[in-house]
Formats: sequence, C-alpha cells, structure tokens
Amino acid sequence: MNTIRPRRNRKNSAIRQMVEETQLGVQHLIYPIFLKDGKGIKEEVASLPNNFRWSLDQLLPELEACLKLGISTIDIFPAVDDALKDQMASYSWASDNFYLRAISTIKKEFPELVVMTDVAMDPYSSDGHDGLVQNGQILNDETLPILAKMTIAQAQAGADIIGPSDMMDGRVGYLRSALDDNGFTDVSIMSYTAKYASAFYGPFRDALNSAPKSGDKKTYQMNPANKREALLEAQLDFEEGADMLMVKPALCYLDVISLLKENFPVPITAYNVSGECAMVYAAAQNGWLDYERAVGEMLLSMRRAGADAILTYFAKDFAQFVRS
Repeated sequence: MNTIRPRRNRKNSAIRQMVEETQLGVQHLIYPIFLKDGKGIKEEVASLPNNFRWSLDQLLPELEACLKLGISTIDIFPAVDDALKDQMASYSWASDNFYLRAISTIKKEFPELVVMTDVAMDPYSSDGHDGLVQNGQILNDETLPILAKMTIAQAQAGADIIGPSDMMDGRVGYLRSALDDNGFTDVSIMSYTAKYASAFYGPFRDALNSAPKSGDKKTYQMNPANKREALLEAQLDFEEGADMLMVKPALCYLDVISLLKENFPVPITAYNVSGECAMVYAAAQNGWLDYERAVGEMLLSMRRAGADAILTYFAKDFAQFVRS
C-alpha cells in the first residue's frame, strides 16, 4: 500500500499556510490609474467597472487611501483630449501638460509613493499608434527621439519608473542613454518586453480613447502564437539596460512569464490587463463567480508563474480583501 498521502499537508489551515509555496501580498501589486484634465472628475469606465478617470483633485484623496491600504506603487495613464493630439505627440512633453503637472504634485504630496509612467505615442497621437505614422507605416527609428523627449519630461516631473509600452526596436537603450545623459541615472525602466497584439486591451482603450484611427498594432506588438520570440525581446531589453521586464497581458501568457523568470536575473512583471479584469467583473456581477476568490486566484497564478510584481486594476480591491 502506498503510504505517501499528500492530503496530510492539507489537513488544516495552519499546515496549509506553513507549506504554501507562493506568497501574494499587496506589496507585489502596482495600481494602474487613469488621469484626466479638469476638476471634480470621477468617471467610471463603463467597460471596466470600479475603475475611474480621475481629475487630480479627486485623485489625491484616493492615493492617500491607497497608501493606507499598503499600495505603494501606481502607474498613471493620461486621457488626453483629441484637440491636444497631433501626429508628433508633441503635447506629451509640453510644459503645460496636465499629466506632467500631476506627477510633480503627486510626488510632492506623497514622496513615498512610487510613480510609474507610460511612454508611448498613442495617448497623444492623432493616429492612435504607439509610433510615428507616415504613409500608413509605423516608423521605428524616427519614433525614438519622440519617446526620448517624453521620457525626459516625465523624469523631470518626478517619475520613479519609466514604462516604455511602444514596442519599438532599440528603444530601451535609446531611452536609457537619454536618461543617463540628462542626469536621471536613478530612474528605472520597466520595459514592456513581451507585449502581445491582444484582444484584451479593449476597456483600456475605451478609458483613454486611444484606439488606432486606422490599421492595427500587429507590426510592432508580438504575435500571440509566439513564445520563443519573447526570449529575443527580453535579451535585447536586458542588454539595453532594462531594470525590469514585463509580460502583457498576463493571464493568457503565464508560460511566457515563467520562461522569462527562468532565463533572466532581473525582476519579471506582469500586466493583468483591462480585458482580463473586465471578464471577472462581468461574471461576478452576474453571480457566476465569487469575486474575491476569483481575484485572488488569478493574481496568485501570475505570482506562481514567476511574476515578481503585477500591474492590476484589482489592486485596491485586493488590498481591502486582505485587510478585512
């Protein structure tokens, strides 16, 4: 008779916790936040319940509440009015940019809060693409100086972590050099290393009104069918100076998270994207899932796969769950 009985290590809560292999805590989470110019604004994103477009005056008390819950890192995304967009995304480094002013204010009010920013043209581009568009083509090398201007402006505003989400080749090295040459050697780069051309970005694009005006992003974002290609992208970003490597989305790409974790000596992060979160919200609202349990299990799967940190719209809810 087989005397090995794994159930003995599951027989009560104390033993289960003692032998638990993967830990998930609020300290592992980064909270994505949508910022809008104006005052008195708190608009719920229709396709992403319980997430909002905030004006800065409304966001500051929210950030204070997040800090009290143990959320120490946020990633801010700007919802830019169409009238401010142009082909060169020039508003992204403008001195009167509400996003840059907000970063400065947030760092002044909450110096202990780690602020991550987004580097890509699409929030500011009249074309809605992450790179410069000419004659229907997204140009790689011509985009890099634009991203560098954006990056330096964000670093000057007080950003702690720069998040290049554009997927242009060579941009990590280009931005690292730009940061270092301008005295921002301490600003980190969390590269969107394996960012896939996914169906799960819809609610995010709704929140920022940043969908491409024509075409798609398949010439620069990765093919969901490819796994080994992520190793190449990660090797390039690592060699160019990325401090952290991100996989986006997370839930359908747990194997890619694991692959990068096994092959690179820097932190691996995962973006639990808007569509992944929206599915859970919708199912819970219909009574098909236990929201709290589903959120915990989803995030735990990403940690188990190897994610050192997770960007997730569930961050505040999860923090409240573990406090209760």
